Amino acid sequence: MTVVATAMYLVLEFTRYRTSQDGVYDLAIFDQAIRGYAHFHAPLSLVKGQELGLSGGASILGDHFSPILALLAPLYWIYDGPQTLLVAQALLLALAIVPLWIFTRRALGATAAYAIAVAYTVSWPIAQAVGFDFHEVAFAPLLSAILFERFQAGRHRHVLIATGLLLLVKEDMGLYVAGFGVALLLTWGWRRMGLGLLVGGFAATWVGSRLIIPMFGGSADFYWHYNALGRTVGAVAVHLVTHPVAALKRMITPGTKKLHTLKWLFLPLLFLPLASPLVLPVLVLVAERMLSDYPNWWGMHYHYNAFLIVPLLCAGVDTAQRLSGRVTIPRPALPRWVKLPSLGVAWAVLVAVIAIYTVPRFAFGRLLDSGFYRMSVRQLAAEAAVAIVPDGALVAASDHLGGGLTGRTRVLLWKPGPAAAPWIVADLERRDMAWRSPAPELKAISALRSSGYQTVFQRNGFVVLHKTPP
Repeated sequence: MTVVATAMYLVLEFTRYRTSQDGVYDLAIFDQAIRGYAHFHAPLSLVKGQELGLSGGASILGDHFSPILALLAPLYWIYDGPQTLLVAQALLLALAIVPLWIFTRRALGATAAYAIAVAYTVSWPIAQAVGFDFHEVAFAPLLSAILFERFQAGRHRHVLIATGLLLLVKEDMGLYVAGFGVALLLTWGWRRMGLGLLVGGFAATWVGSRLIIPMFGGSADFYWHYNALGRTVGAVAVHLVTHPVAALKRMITPGTKKLHTLKWLFLPLLFLPLASPLVLPVLVLVAERMLSDYPNWWGMHYHYNAFLIVPLLCAGVDTAQRLSGRVTIPRPALPRWVKLPSLGVAWAVLVAVIAIYTVPRFAFGRLLDSGFYRMSVRQLAAEAAVAIVPDGALVAASDHLGGGLTGRTRVLLWKPGPAAAPWIVADLERRDMAWRSPAPELKAISALRSSGYQTVFQRNGFVVLHKTPP
């Protein structure tokens, strides 16, 4: 199952890459940074440096505290390119199947274990992560699955190792660890460790966001999107305690995105995770997103929900196991040789069926569309435009064209402002994060031509400009 899942993820990732669907944000950023690790340098990204006005690049540790990405650096000694990250992501996500299967088999048996493994493999949170470039989230499902399986096995030391590694994935994983600590406080024999993880998790998030990120040139408040609740962590905590009803209302308002996401997180699992203390890490991360002022965190399109799928499944398995011992299902009048599944097995199989049924709605649904594999006229033009730029050149590219350039050039984002590179690769027909309307982009292209840039390629809306240095 792990091999099949890896292959499926790779087909989606490499087809996206081949058809110019991977972007400057975020594939080029991670490629630049991990290439720095591979050459024993700081993990600098030219794109992040461009954000801050730094020509030499900026450390991604000043954006998110994700030092675990350094583990991928040796892979660049085998193949130096963004394709390496896509392979690593596919394999890491697929490997979570193994500890998740063991966790479920121990609780509900082998049949349920296979069903939950299928549900994870084709789940929409994993689909959306695979269908959106590369991110540090690739490590989270595997480490989460190891964490819950080791907890189930009663291995205290292994639990500490797994939580320690999770803290290296991203600064807010300290909140996840703190939520897991609260779950342990409810478990006899784990309370001392639970208290330690609760305190240590919050401390790790505070240290990562307030001390380490600024140490690497970032801003402690760059991702602070809670001004409606308060300007500090303490102020937000006071607000939540003193206005709990308003906080709950904010969790689901506006409902268009937030309720839609919450529905898709819990409904496919028949809401069983909500009856288990193991769901607490999920609820902490969900609250972090839904209480924010940042709409991108509320929805289903990006990779954020992939942090949640393994603890959701494990919490559902935990609830199903406890219900199986307490709830007796009346046996219908059937022959004695007909064996009915237990409640836990029935739940697991139904969850797998639901996951398979929803595949066409999300990124894995593209794999079922023959048109996804064919190069359109515009995609062929994009490929030709990218090929014009010579190896090693400094190039400013439209967001979705950056992924195809980052392996052999120094990529920046093509955006409003002074020309940042001697090479410009622009898509004048597709709007992206930098250009919200065509008029300013056309005006910028015209200005560049007037300032000495020559048009070396123009087809199907793609334009490549070059200015020879004096």
